[in-house]
Amino acid sequence: MDEQIVDSALDTADVKPPPQDTEVRLVRLKDLPLSCPLPGDEVWNMHPRVYLPIDDEPSGELTCPYCGTRYRLQRS
Repeated sequence: MDEQIVDSALDTADVKPPPQDTEVRLVRLKDLPLSCPLPGDEVWNMHPRVYLPIDDEPSGELTCPYCGTRYRLQRS
């Protein structure tokens, strides 16, 4: 008879994702190229850095595909 060993540290059934920041982060032209997470953010617990081509977007808005952070380009 095989005994199954279950490690409770690996049980993710009750783990909830971190809350998403729904506030739009303003980015200025001098801050381009835009990357998420931003250079000043603590990155030890975040996703890999990705560059977002916000200046190519007609609306001037983009959402990070990893974390859902919303950015808006302030063109003036």
